[in-house]
Amino acid sequence: MDFSNRLQNLPDQFFAALVAKVAKAVDEGRDVINLGQGNPDQPTPPHIVTALQEAVADPKTHRYSPFRGLGTLRKAAADFYKREYGVDIDPDLEVAILSGTKIGFVELPIALLNPGDSLLLPDPGYPDYLSGAPLADIEIDLMKLEQDKGYLPNFDDVSESVRERAKLLYLNYPNNPTGATADQSFFDETVQFAKDNDIAVVHDFAYGGIGFDGQKPVSFLQSDGAKDVGIEMYTLSKTYNMAGWRIGFAVGNSKMIEALNLIQDHLFAGIFPAVQLAAAEALSASQACVDGLVGLYEKRRHVLVEECRRIGWDVEAPKGSFFAWLPVPEGFTSVGFSDYLLEKADIAVAAGSGFGSGGEGFVRVGLLVDEQRIKEALERIEKLGIFTK
Repeated sequence: MDFSNRLQNLPDQFFAALVAKVAKAVDEGRDVINLGQGNPDQPTPPHIVTALQEAVADPKTHRYSPFRGLGTLRKAAADFYKREYGVDIDPDLEVAILSGTKIGFVELPIALLNPGDSLLLPDPGYPDYLSGAPLADIEIDLMKLEQDKGYLPNFDDVSESVRERAKLLYLNYPNNPTGATADQSFFDETVQFAKDNDIAVVHDFAYGGIGFDGQKPVSFLQSDGAKDVGIEMYTLSKTYNMAGWRIGFAVGNSKMIEALNLIQDHLFAGIFPAVQLAAAEALSASQACVDGLVGLYEKRRHVLVEECRRIGWDVEAPKGSFFAWLPVPEGFTSVGFSDYLLEKADIAVAAGSGFGSGGEGFVRVGLLVDEQRIKEALERIEKLGIFTK
């Protein structure tokens, strides 16, 4: 039996291919320093683990969850947004609970768009944004993110024809893969662009808890009128080291939230209640663990940038997320350089072209190993003689 056209049209899974390359090298007994991953290396904070353990022991959590999530978690998400960003959220109408926000990015084009409509995506951008398009039988249009513009899209560059067919726009700040951040004025501009062109906005706030140099990342929903045109996705994977727990939520425009909830009513039967209660604890309890995590990543960022510059690699320090976006040396492509580092130095990085054609010329490096291993990685690269001090 053949796969459906929709499955055959799905993009290649970039991260699966990267993991396979690294796994092969490790299986060969090589000491690979993996800077290509996006998987947090720190454990989930103990108070969240304890909350899960206590919830698991309660037989009430062994039953089906309500389809649209526990009221406890929806309220915790609303309270979190009020406390952290000053944004009012209705827990009953403006929150959708997700088994990881990746699900929401794939579901939304199916829930909101029709054949002939277009999804407007950043280039470079998170590869899994692409997956919903073939499943929804829609088109994709791209917005270039360029270094000299701070990796923010220039909406003036979006053509009239694209504005007419685009019905949904994805943004992501702090940004994966570039580590760039957006300010309030950019989000104000985004709201106006969306209203002028009847385009719904989805802001991926996956790294919302991770900003450097004392700058807290800005929420899209802090802009006036943002809830009129869009929603924000928040995952607990990064802020609380809960990647394997698969829990997140969307907040904002009630119609878009209802679309998410409706499609999930048909696709899923809820998320394990104990995980939801632990997530509520993460959002509601002291955020000291988040402050500590940001401090850890900032120290690693400092080591990475300092070591890169020491060996003659001219790089920009990321402003947020746990990624750095580094230019490849002259004479290399993104894939060529990443393969070279793995082959010659046992260092894994993610080729920028895996995030779109706009990522060519860069590699993404994660701050997800300790400072000593970062130093060791740059010492190995130094020995290759690629850079001139």
